[in-house]
Amino acid sequence: MAKPHGNRVKLLIGTRKGAFTLTSDPVRSTWNLEGPIYLGHIVHHFMVDPRDANSQIMAMKAGHLGPTVFYSKDGGKTWKESSKPPQFPKGVDTDGGNPDPEKDLAEMQADKGGETGKEGDNGKKNAVEVVFWLTPGHETQPGVWYAGTAPPGMFITTDGGDTWAPVDGFNNYCQEKEGLHGESATPGGQLTHSILIDPRDANHMYVSISVGGTFESLDAGKSWKPLNKGVEADWIPDPSVEYGHDPHFVVMHPKNPDRLYQQNHCGIYRMDRADANWVRIGKNMPNEIGDIGFPIVVHPHDTERAWVFPMDGTDVWPRTSVGGRPAVYETRDGGESWHRHDLGLPPEHGYFTVKRQAMCADAQLPLGLYFGTTGGEIWGSLDEGASYSCIVRHLPEIYSITATLA
Repeated sequence: MAKPHGNRVKLLIGTRKGAFTLTSDPVRSTWNLEGPIYLGHIVHHFMVDPRDANSQIMAMKAGHLGPTVFYSKDGGKTWKESSKPPQFPKGVDTDGGNPDPEKDLAEMQADKGGETGKEGDNGKKNAVEVVFWLTPGHETQPGVWYAGTAPPGMFITTDGGDTWAPVDGFNNYCQEKEGLHGESATPGGQLTHSILIDPRDANHMYVSISVGGTFESLDAGKSWKPLNKGVEADWIPDPSVEYGHDPHFVVMHPKNPDRLYQQNHCGIYRMDRADANWVRIGKNMPNEIGDIGFPIVVHPHDTERAWVFPMDGTDVWPRTSVGGRPAVYETRDGGESWHRHDLGLPPEHGYFTVKRQAMCADAQLPLGLYFGTTGGEIWGSLDEGASYSCIVRHLPEIYSITATLA
């Protein structure tokens, strides 16, 4: 029987009311909860830099500060707010207008990001409402991070999180394409998420927008094209439309960057990049469960293995576990078949669900799988998803979990 590596695992937890950390012993049998950090503030995403374990970063909506970013250079002991958080330049209408070419971009970026919520020149809206997603740059780009926002936008920092600038190619693309801005949105807005960097090529990127779609760039974000062929969208009359899809979460497999998985508002999908076509593997889920949910996690070494947490997406979209019986479903063959895992989970009256960033895996042996719930619980599996135990209860609603080594 395989034995654990003996490393302590740390979970970085973002919640609706602050951030926390959970640190295991060497065999992951006991856990120590620490926090809160910034109690009362919304932490959408809490990440560690894979290139520098002392560097941590949080996408936050902080009371009087509005949407912003906090970063730490000493492993989370002390934190600083970005001096220039993500902010659209003045004169950009995030409801669909075009950027004002007359404006001096350097001058526009000099404004403090704390001014979110104000109107720019000519009365146009230019507020970042949510900093939602964080992704580290390529391993050859220390200090580089990307942030995704609502309204749809992407921003870059080269100094570890202190100052942010717009990724103009993406932001302009969003303004120019009908269906990537406007009134249609999820309850949290049109969220930019799942920013993916090809480990083989820093110029090759993917990004997704809720009620927008998934898009690809081959030139470090200067130009973009839609990557939504094969994805269903129940509310769009034309099934071949390139824009307006609703990806919930897209992941690139770390061992085979040409294999992508997607959990969508309309199903679970797999893509082998050479085909550029999404295949709805969620149709192989049990009919009574369906294939609607938010997170999807891949095995770090096996391209065919992935886990999802289905939710009730019928009728009025209750956004709870299907039938009040929470379960994780696993595929070991790229979605051709799915297996239910609910050992240890509530057998009934478990009406929680899991948000898109709130499920992750560590890289230990055997692999540990973790998810946080809308009810403030964190559940863990030390047998690669077969059974679960509750690690901690009574936290605020869980927004994100990231696993790293302590």
